[in-house]
Amino acid sequence: MVAQAEWQAVEKVQTYAIAGKSGAELYDSIGERGPFLGGKTRAIAHTDFKLTWTRKYEPQPDGACMITVNIPKLIITYTLPKPSAQLTGATRRSWQHFIAGVEAHERVHGGFIKDMVKEIEAISVGFSVPNDPKCSTIRVELTKRLGEISKSERQRNSDFDKVEFSDGGNLQQLVLKLVREQ
Repeated sequence: MVAQAEWQAVEKVQTYAIAGKSGAELYDSIGERGPFLGGKTRAIAHTDFKLTWTRKYEPQPDGACMITVNIPKLIITYTLPKPSAQLTGATRRSWQHFIAGVEAHERVHGGFIKDMVKEIEAISVGFSVPNDPKCSTIRVELTKRLGEISKSERQRNSDFDKVEFSDGGNLQQLVLKLVREQ
């Protein structure tokens, strides 16, 4: 028997402080204070996750090993900029539009992560390896499959960002409207 539980991702928003009274000043502050990606490049915002599993590997009477319990625990954290002072007028309106668009963008990344976990779950539930009475080979085989799924998820995120940041792309437009206070 294979146990599978309904699960929900825990989603959290954390902010980092930025300063400025105009859209251009706010964007400059994002460039100075935004989260690092890969330790080198600053980003406007970032989506990160922590994924752990409760799994039970059980030897089967025929000598195979099967995953009989496979329950994910997923925590997604969205890091977004937040002005440290109250904004007014056109700057306030353009900021609200900008941050709503940035958060929507990050939540697409969160959706990709949830899709990845569902894909991992789908291949893991009831996964079995023959001739593995000590349940050692199954872990190696599962890791290979998970590596491919993870690689695919990273590519999906990269492709999405390329479109969003391209000339005329959604995020490029959000930045331009913020800086121009439109």
